[in-house]
Amino acid sequence: MRSLLYVSASAIGIYAGVCIYKRNEKFYKDVLMPLVHLLDPEQAHKLAVFVSHHRLIPKSQQKDSEILKVTVFGKEFPNPIGIAAGFDKDGKAIMGLKDIGFGFVEIGSVTPHPQPGNEKPRVFRLPLDMAIINRYGFNSDGHDEVRTRITNAKADPEVPLIGVNLGKNKTSDDPVKDYVDGINTFGSVCDYLVVNISSPNTPNLRKLQNKDNLKHLLRAVVEARNTLNVNPKPPLLLKLAPDLRSEEKKDISDIIKLNECKVDGLIVCNTTIERPSLKSKHSNEVGGLSGAPLKESSTQMIMEMRKLTKGMTIIGVGGIATGQDAYEKIKAGASLVQIYSSLVYEGPPLVSKIKSELEELLQKHGYKSISEAIGANIK
Repeated sequence: MRSLLYVSASAIGIYAGVCIYKRNEKFYKDVLMPLVHLLDPEQAHKLAVFVSHHRLIPKSQQKDSEILKVTVFGKEFPNPIGIAAGFDKDGKAIMGLKDIGFGFVEIGSVTPHPQPGNEKPRVFRLPLDMAIINRYGFNSDGHDEVRTRITNAKADPEVPLIGVNLGKNKTSDDPVKDYVDGINTFGSVCDYLVVNISSPNTPNLRKLQNKDNLKHLLRAVVEARNTLNVNPKPPLLLKLAPDLRSEEKKDISDIIKLNECKVDGLIVCNTTIERPSLKSKHSNEVGGLSGAPLKESSTQMIMEMRKLTKGMTIIGVGGIATGQDAYEKIKAGASLVQIYSSLVYEGPPLVSKIKSELEELLQKHGYKSISEAIGANIK
């Protein structure tokens, strides 16, 4: 009986090892990820970052095709699929994320000084809705620690393109200074910068999206970026909330066209405080909702902001779990897209799956490159 148990355990171990090595989608989705979900969501998140940090997931053997390459901000992205901010908050997992096939990695949100974030529990899975609610509250190791990690990663010749998502400290008396400090700290070590004023989990943060506050903030960060002693200067993006009213979106589009406030792009969109019809146990938890319930509204907002800004570069986020989802956001006006919540449910093979499906769709509809499809649905 003992021998039978040993043999069975060995067989199961070998089978699991082969499935992990070969990045078997069904095994990850139906076996491995449900096992990971036996852990508390935040512990599972920490495990995922640990595994990525130590590059324990076998590297994807998928070679990005020419059709998936896209040039944005003067930089060539090997594919348009990135990891959204919130997964690798402190720059620990950069190379591991590159290994599983991401075309770019966004770090953060990073605050000037280390802070623990909100009290636990602060992240909840909604499996029946393929969604997540989080209220992390910008837990961060701080500028200095994260800058060191990015600098070390940059020493690797295979380092991916890196964006840094900037936040403010919860107790800060001068949020504008926090963002300016972020520009000055990371401007020379990243490929783009994001001003995140749309998280719902830091008190009063979203008030910075208001017309007068936004003008004041953008004047300061644009000037800080323009005076950086680097060439070329990093593109500056603004991350928006999905809960903005139509007039607020119009105000933002008008402000970012002003020379002194002109950013290079938008990230559309952050998590929502709205609660559509949800089926899962934790659906009434306070925090930002992400994942499948955000898919349609984020795609619509991409199209709306693309029209309002007369074609500004947009990174599309919200509910992407298939190549079709990514394709729809690209046709709505996104030059690049990001995923996160769907990765929680399907695991690393999802990245390759989305890229393969996206490539098939582009070819099926006669596109020779991502660039040709961007904004195709805008009339």
